[in-house]
Amino acid sequence: MTKTVWLFPGQGSQAVGMGADLKDLPAAQAKLARADEILGWSVLDVCRGEESQLARTLYTQPCLYAIASILVDALAEGNLKPDFVAGHSLGEYVALYAAGVFDFESGLRLVKRRAELMDTAEGGKMVALLGFDREKLQDFIDKTDGVVLANDNSDGQAVISGTPEAVDAVVASVKTKKAVALNVSGAFHSPLMAEAAQEFAALLEPIPFNDAAIPVLSNVDPTPCTEGAQLKERLVKQMTGSVRWREIMAKLPELGVEKAVEIGPGQVLAGLLKRGYSAIARENISSASDVAKVL
Repeated sequence: MTKTVWLFPGQGSQAVGMGADLKDLPAAQAKLARADEILGWSVLDVCRGEESQLARTLYTQPCLYAIASILVDALAEGNLKPDFVAGHSLGEYVALYAAGVFDFESGLRLVKRRAELMDTAEGGKMVALLGFDREKLQDFIDKTDGVVLANDNSDGQAVISGTPEAVDAVVASVKTKKAVALNVSGAFHSPLMAEAAQEFAALLEPIPFNDAAIPVLSNVDPTPCTEGAQLKERLVKQMTGSVRWREIMAKLPELGVEKAVEIGPGQVLAGLLKRGYSAIARENISSASDVAKVL
């Protein structure tokens, strides 16, 4: 059997029209209806609406979670199951759902509150960097108060996060092929999210986390884990901790993974994997029609 990992993208992968054909899946209709009740708005309506609304954190995260979780359900109904799961930032919540750590509604409620906290965050800045000297970047980060490596995506792609002054200072000091300021108001995955993280941890505390049926590679710790309590602890740390995606990718060949299936819109994670680990076969499932093809 081919050893497989399911990967779940995070914010930035969304696209207008995503999930349009999920309404054709009988099993999806009940979950979409329940999602609309919990959120107070329609996932599919937002997904086929204005790009500006879908791109807002408040809506992006619940939409991505709902759509990817429904795709997971459809694959599971076809008796497909991976050997490992991992998700980038918001995608980690779908990974935990896919592994049976919590149910759909519990995950959606967590994502809803996470999105609200992040949507109202202020005073921070995030910049994506492409093509840089990793050692020099880390050196400047270490020397500059108020900035951290938020998303360590690959050898040539990263996101720094922190106060606007600190982020600008690092960008001015490090030679890059490209530096792009992200359209966010907060310094996500940095210590500046500590207050929001504390509130979120209190919300997480009473929610039961089952032991995972599938090992999960977490953002803050890329080692496979199935223990529910440990997975919850890792999730608490995620809001202020770095997304260690480069290390997650490096772990896959060590685990004998031969195939990666990116579940959700776009092929961001497959693209990162292709550049660094092309020997791992890649597949994308973003719609009901894609599910039909693999079943």
